[in-house]
Amino acid sequence: MNPLWKKILLRTILLSREQQSSAFFRDTEKEVRKAQVTIKNLLKDLFLITLGIFTAAFGFKGFLLTNHFIDGGATGISLLISALTPLPLYLLIIGVNLPFVIMAFKVVGKQFAIKTAIAIAGLSLVLATVSFPNVTDDSLLVAIFGGFFLGAGIGFSIRGGAVIDGTEVLAIFLSRKFGTTIGDIIIGINILIFSAAAYFLGIEIALYSMITYLSASKTLDFIVEGIEEYIGVTIVAGQSEEIRQMIINTMGRGVTVYSGKRGYGKRGDTQDTDIIYTVITRLEINKLTTELEKIEPTAFVVMNSVKDIKGGMIKKRPLSDA
Repeated sequence: MNPLWKKILLRTILLSREQQSSAFFRDTEKEVRKAQVTIKNLLKDLFLITLGIFTAAFGFKGFLLTNHFIDGGATGISLLISALTPLPLYLLIIGVNLPFVIMAFKVVGKQFAIKTAIAIAGLSLVLATVSFPNVTDDSLLVAIFGGFFLGAGIGFSIRGGAVIDGTEVLAIFLSRKFGTTIGDIIIGINILIFSAAAYFLGIEIALYSMITYLSASKTLDFIVEGIEEYIGVTIVAGQSEEIRQMIINTMGRGVTVYSGKRGYGKRGDTQDTDIIYTVITRLEINKLTTELEKIEPTAFVVMNSVKDIKGGMIKKRPLSDA
């Protein structure tokens, strides 16, 4: 074989091996990075679920149990049965939630069901083995702070990818089956629970229990959604470029620009325009409105609530990527 062709063939073989080696290391690095992210998320979820278990247990044993106050949902059912029978709460937590865990496996998914089973079993174990002091016997304080700690515990568990109250799983299942909203189903379930509490435990305890439920639900919303409420803003205006620059430079926010058409007039004529979309916090609405007034007072602006966001130029609240 010609020496020149031998050199070319050798170089080709060496280059091919280098490319294969480089591709191998890239794939290996990618797999390692994926494994690191998975382990990090699992540890974070475990921490949040554990924090939720102990927080909820403190709400139970430090406030609610000694005063026979209840909450809504599966937790409320467990507390109500515990108040009426000698059955311990830690067994009732498992017994009442077990059907919901099985349902979660079919309705939501395997990973969620496993985490939920671990969270409920952990809560039951803590209730059975860990002692908490009875903080107060004042009924109003018990209702407010018992609900606060219970709602915080449920919220932390949700941030960890699990629930320690299976009512929402039932609500999701029934909403899919009957076409009703999840909120309506949860309200209906809680009406039945508090009506039973009023009948068996008395009107006063039922009323305090409603305060407990309101406190828990508000705390849950705060833990899950955070203190900031995000607002998605869509702007259609003639001065779209100037508005885009204002949002980036003055507001310090990112924007997405869509190419669109706007229709106007009786004939339905259209005109090409840039549509601007951005996400701000509730506290920044007034500033954005003021700046828009300076540029184009007649700009068409649509605002809507955004439950959660990821990435971009919005500063995320703590635990938001849980």
